[in-house]
Amino acid sequence: MDGDEELAAVMSERRQLLNVAYRLLGSLADAEDVVQETYARWYGLAERERAAVAAPGAWLTTVAGRICLDQLRSARARRERYVGEWLPEPVPGDAGWFGGEADPADRVTLDESVSMAFLVVLDAMTPAERVAFVLHDVFRYSFAEVAAIVGRTPAACRQLAFSARRRLQREVAPPPPADRRAGLVREFKRAWEARDIDALLGLLDPAASLVADGGGRAEAILQPVEGGGVIAEGVVRIAGLTPDMVLLEQLVNGQPGLVAQVDGVTVTVFSFGFTGDRISHIWAMRNPDKLGPWLEAPTP
Repeated sequence: MDGDEELAAVMSERRQLLNVAYRLLGSLADAEDVVQETYARWYGLAERERAAVAAPGAWLTTVAGRICLDQLRSARARRERYVGEWLPEPVPGDAGWFGGEADPADRVTLDESVSMAFLVVLDAMTPAERVAFVLHDVFRYSFAEVAAIVGRTPAACRQLAFSARRRLQREVAPPPPADRRAGLVREFKRAWEARDIDALLGLLDPAASLVADGGGRAEAILQPVEGGGVIAEGVVRIAGLTPDMVLLEQLVNGQPGLVAQVDGVTVTVFSFGFTGDRISHIWAMRNPDKLGPWLEAPTP
């Protein structure tokens, strides 16, 4: 193929690479860096080396996967220095989350595999488990292809994916229907705004948990909050302390969520997990370093 055809073929893989890297790293900014580095390595090859690659898309995914695996391994040490709890970076669920002029190829495809509940469990896996599971179960790469990235045998990668799958089945409860999820979040918003602690208690699972990520850059509770009653009391207290805060219903990682704004600026993004017909998990992102797309997105 000529240069223009090669460029078009290679750049058409960008969306796939971004989707893979985001699921592997839980960070949109890091995923974009991985994609950039992957393309830099491609164009760092001699022309004859690029011409010898039979499947550029597979080559790019292999390189991106290896870069992600290296980052996941080094992230363990970085997390030890992180202030408070670390959460994956939430992404908006509307078409304009990169701004009106965004290239559609720059948008992460939103489905259950990028729900915050899913990403939080992925983050607890070993790097090899996460890579094997995401590439095989989410993106349908063969275990032979996964083995080339992880550096283990296909049989070992099959076992890694199996272990990851069992963990997800154990820790992520089947959610209620989409309309019920949206209804629960809407009722939670109304109860928060009304400071109605009884309504909040009725919406929250008694064993509910709340995790906030401020990263040392914004005020946030440093430890998970356990118990629906404790969370309800905290929500009512926050409502009293922040009368100017506005809550907006928006999709967060493809799921119903809330965005808190003060003077039109996003300060917190809330993601929710569900057990049965109640809210069982709340993840609050307050670290401004992880709110970039939300600061750019237009206010409804």
